[in-house]
Amino acid sequence: MKFRSRKLMAGMTGTTLAALVLTGCASSAPASTEPTLDPDEEVSIDFTFWGNDVRAELYNEAIDVFEEQHPNIDVSVLFLSPNDYWEKRQIEASGSGLPDVVTMDLAYIRQYSQSGSLLDLEPYLGTIIQTEPIEPSVLGAGVVDGVTTAVPISTNAWSMFMNTTILDEIGVEPFAGGTWDEYYEWVAETSDAAEAAGVADVWGGVDPSSRFVNFEMQLRAEGKELFDDEGNPGFDEERLTEYWEQGAAVREAGQFVPQQRVAEVQPMTAFDAGLGASDTQTDNFLAGYLANLGEGYEVTLQAPPLSEEGAKDLYLKASQMYSIAANSEHPAAAATLIDFLINSPESGEIFGTNRGLPASATAREAADLDPVSQDIVDYEASIADRLGDAPPAPIVGYGSLHEKFRELTEELNFGTLTVDQAVEQFFAEMDVVLNQ
Repeated sequence: MKFRSRKLMAGMTGTTLAALVLTGCASSAPASTEPTLDPDEEVSIDFTFWGNDVRAELYNEAIDVFEEQHPNIDVSVLFLSPNDYWEKRQIEASGSGLPDVVTMDLAYIRQYSQSGSLLDLEPYLGTIIQTEPIEPSVLGAGVVDGVTTAVPISTNAWSMFMNTTILDEIGVEPFAGGTWDEYYEWVAETSDAAEAAGVADVWGGVDPSSRFVNFEMQLRAEGKELFDDEGNPGFDEERLTEYWEQGAAVREAGQFVPQQRVAEVQPMTAFDAGLGASDTQTDNFLAGYLANLGEGYEVTLQAPPLSEEGAKDLYLKASQMYSIAANSEHPAAAATLIDFLINSPESGEIFGTNRGLPASATAREAADLDPVSQDIVDYEASIADRLGDAPPAPIVGYGSLHEKFRELTEELNFGTLTVDQAVEQFFAEMDVVLNQ
């Protein structure tokens, strides 16, 4: 086995990192119309990802197989912890020195694409990188300003979790589906039922309006997006006010998990701490929730509420992606590695669901799915009629807006802000993000 270098970077200060701006990076050089790999040319490429030692060993195994199949390509693997990964990429991108193959995240793809740090992959799609095994709606997640700069590795979908063990204990049926207003009513009734049954420290769920994605789902059901491809918001102050006021009655009656209890159980959520009978989150949280809840708990997945009949509010989200650096001297070799890691049966068999549910049908069919992973596969099949196209890549600064949204809802639940004040503060923050 070849030695895989793991160059772990010393921490940087936030001030140092903030001073690095992704400008002046090399723009994507035009690739040939039909790129090909010369099997006789000896090349070396760098590949980087975030993860832990378990994932690193899986990558070592996969790269060994890849190099056996492509003896002319030598792959140097570098990995970092998630916290250090993007600091290192920022430094590299500022000097046009990204590794040949970069594991990309949806939250950063627009930033790196618009700075010219990533290669246009269009010439490689369907030629070296096979796209037929991947749903077109999933592939769209790697497109920024009409240019494909990343290919998804794995997917997840927004969902609703039900703790059926808790619900059986208090004698309540899981939410039967319906509108968001009906779900709020169910939460209130479930909290009242827990109190009547003498089951302490259990409520129907957390305030769903704390989830920025729940707001996104409601907008998509109306044919809108949080932000369009130009970065324009698909909502105004009135619509956000309406959203946060949906649960006002339940909030004021104390029928959500109290915010103080939510804070006390962090870093776990109220759901996997056994405080809430329901919650919304991406389906790949299922294994972690079950592990934290412990023996004796059963959890089911179902579609979240929907207020517009027939709407395509849900979508398969790319949880990780691969990109090629614009500065890569061997893009055909890099594309060959990407195709192997995404599509090959060998890769599917080695990784299973370690990187998420494989986006490629070929890799997914080769993966040995445990019962939890099979539940996720079945769930995503059950929501096929609600799946629409992936939204535009998140705007630069989406992460800070996501966090601001969560903080403001937290204050709403503590009672330290009114809805009008929260809306005003969110739009002030959004104005800064959109104009920076």
